[in-house]
Amino acid sequence: MLPPRFEPSLTANMESKGSPLLFAFHQNELFVHEGEAMRLPEQLLLNDYTHHYIGDLDGRHCFAVDIPAKEPHQGQWLGLRAAFLHLEEPLVWVAARALQILEWDRNHRFCGRCGTPTHIKPGERARECPSCGQLAYPRISPAMMVLITRGRELLLARGPHFPPGVYSALAGFVEPGEAVEQTIHREAMEEVGVKITNLRYVSSQCWPFPHSLMLAFEADYESGELAPDGIEIEDAGWFDIDALPTQPFKYSIANQLINTVADELRARYPA
Repeated sequence: MLPPRFEPSLTANMESKGSPLLFAFHQNELFVHEGEAMRLPEQLLLNDYTHHYIGDLDGRHCFAVDIPAKEPHQGQWLGLRAAFLHLEEPLVWVAARALQILEWDRNHRFCGRCGTPTHIKPGERARECPSCGQLAYPRISPAMMVLITRGRELLLARGPHFPPGVYSALAGFVEPGEAVEQTIHREAMEEVGVKITNLRYVSSQCWPFPHSLMLAFEADYESGELAPDGIEIEDAGWFDIDALPTQPFKYSIANQLINTVADELRARYPA
């Protein structure tokens, strides 16, 4: 979910109210300095680095900048998950947008149909093939997340690549030909062996790993014994709302979903 103060745009419609905010990435690592991204010299925009105007934050122009090599500036290069721990929430989601646009640009410099080098199409966030006319827009992959409840308990699980001790809601990508609701029922059965009912939509959030739109739902447990698949899920369990394990980082939709539902259940089932 983009912060309310951010206005996305292809071009700057007014002068920046301050120095531009440069969301500079080397591959998938963001340059961070003293709790902010972007404290790189403005001269970067005058060099041969690939850059895209992405909008303004409180009137300040925002650029996504692709850095071919890590420059020796004062600061550090961090993967986006690590960088999220150093940034305030408005900057988190602008950085996520910047990375998604750079990923799109890197991956579509040649036509996927005929192999011809592409160019930016004027007036659109798209790369166009001058030979066959193929257009490539930034890709968005729909994914779902579901938090399953059973009385005062939440079903939480962890994947093999999670940070130590962190548990989250179930999640997975929508497959071709599937509705999101079908994905949720399939993933719940495949990953932990349970059936669910009373599915309710909660909210959505862009998730730049690398280009997802996460749709979050709540559901009630219906039947089945927990049986983690051992591939996507290494451990899963029912956790009382007053004894929850470590959750994903605070700005994530998973964290928001877990805490929102836990608060609802506390009101519904007083201890």
